Amino acid sequence: MKIAIACGKTGWQNYSDALTGTGQEVEIVTCDRDISAFDGLLLPGGADLDPAWYGQEKTASVAIDRELDELQFALAKRFIAAGKPILGICRGHQLLNVCLGGTLTQHIPPAARHAREPGSAEDKVHGVYAPVSGIMRDLYGERYTVNSSHHQAVERTGEGMRVTLISDDGITEATEHEMLPILTVQFHPERMCFAHKRADTVDGELIFRRFVQMIRGNE
Repeated sequence: MKIAIACGKTGWQNYSDALTGTGQEVEIVTCDRDISAFDGLLLPGGADLDPAWYGQEKTASVAIDRELDELQFALAKRFIAAGKPILGICRGHQLLNVCLGGTLTQHIPPAARHAREPGSAEDKVHGVYAPVSGIMRDLYGERYTVNSSHHQAVERTGEGMRVTLISDDGITEATEHEMLPILTVQFHPERMCFAHKRADTVDGELIFRRFVQMIRGNE
């Protein structure tokens, strides 16, 4: 089993560590590739998307990397067309929503509850609840806490995507596709597992193991 992480040249180590911690082979993909060699795709966190992708003018998006946008959208579309499993985290959660026709809020009103303090390396922590049955409720139950490091969020949900986790102030924290093997989370499970496991959140390892199960079930 081989999983692609589509990302820039830095910022991927925690994602790779989380997947290799579950025993998977990982390849960092920084350029256009044939997807036939891969069984699954992880789209990690990172800079904001160019809002042109979802039909908006830039009002509050920052650190846009158009080259990375184009790479990740291209790979996401190929994996979707092939029916191969995809896990989206933070930026990846937002990108998959846009890829499926949804939109984003460029700066959420309660951003101070969800984004790191300026100059801080510490994630925020907040409560979430799973309003419907799905992977998130199966893994962790109905109410729990997760980490947080973002200032944008899903606005209109993409076609086929079902909201399965919501923050206690109303932000979409996870989605699943109704037909395709796609799971997305707004928080950062790679910073909640293995060497980064923390006492004030659930264990993010369960999400990576569930992603692996999705791949095995797709074989």
